[in-house]
Amino acid sequence: MCLKYCHGSARKAERIWGWGRDNVQLGLEEERTGIICLGTQSMSSGRKKWEQKYPEVANVLKEIAEAHCQQEPSFKTSIAYTRLTASSAMAELKKRGFTQEEILPGSTMATILNRMGYRLRKIVKAKPQKKFPKPMPSLKT
Repeated sequence: MCLKYCHGSARKAERIWGWGRDNVQLGLEEERTGIICLGTQSMSSGRKKWEQKYPEVANVLKEIAEAHCQQEPSFKTSIAYTRLTASSAMAELKKRGFTQEEILPGSTMATILNRMGYRLRKIVKAKPQKKFPKPMPSLKT
């Protein structure tokens, strides 16, 4: 837009469309050189996920959940349902020697298990088929 309508002037683009002149200038430089400039904000901002902070504990938690999981009975999705509760997962991690700092509270543990692909729901047992009425015998003549 700036090249086409403003002859490459960041000041004109700022005046006409209200865009930030510095951002337009950066875009023009990227266009000219072909090099995309990335800011360092995305690398250093934000909080790391628990799985990234404690990868060993996350692997053990995955092992524990795998031992208790079961595929959905209809096999329509790849979601693994588990009978494991967050409190029992926390107790199992404590048994394996992890500190309280590494183990999260129950609600957060449930969120992490959901994020790992394990749904904390009761396992639905296979339902018996309904009884269908017997077909009427055909009359042969």
